[in-house]
Amino acid sequence: MNYSICGVKISEKKNILFGLTKIYGIGIKLSNKICKKLKIDVKKKVFNLSNIEFELLNNFIKKIIIENDLKLLIKENLKRILNLNSYKSYRHKKKLPCRGQRTKTNAKTRKKMNHEKI
Repeated sequence: MNYSICGVKISEKKNILFGLTKIYGIGIKLSNKICKKLKIDVKKKVFNLSNIEFELLNNFIKKIIIENDLKLLIKENLKRILNLNSYKSYRHKKKLPCRGQRTKTNAKTRKKMNHEKI
C-alpha cells in the first residue's frame, strides 16, 4: 500500500526522512527540519506513522510551496529575469552560464539548464 502526502505517493517501506524527499521542493535538510519540528523520529518507517502524525505532516507540508506551485514560481522568476534585458537575461537567452563560470573550456560540456521556450 502506498501512502499519499499532498498528492505524492510515498512507499511505505521508506524512512519518513527519505520518503518526504519524493515531494518536489523538499530535500533531506528540509525533511529533517520538518520531522524535528513535528517531533517525529526520522528513522520511523512511513507505515509506522500514526494517523495523527500523518495529519500533522499533511497540514504542515500544505503550508510550504511545493510541487506545481514551486515549478510555476521558478518559471515566473525566469520569465521576469528574461524580460529585464540585463546581462543575466542575455546569458540565459544564449544558453550560456550566467553566474561567472568560465566559458573558454567547459561551457560547451557543462550540464545544461532546461531552457524551454518561455
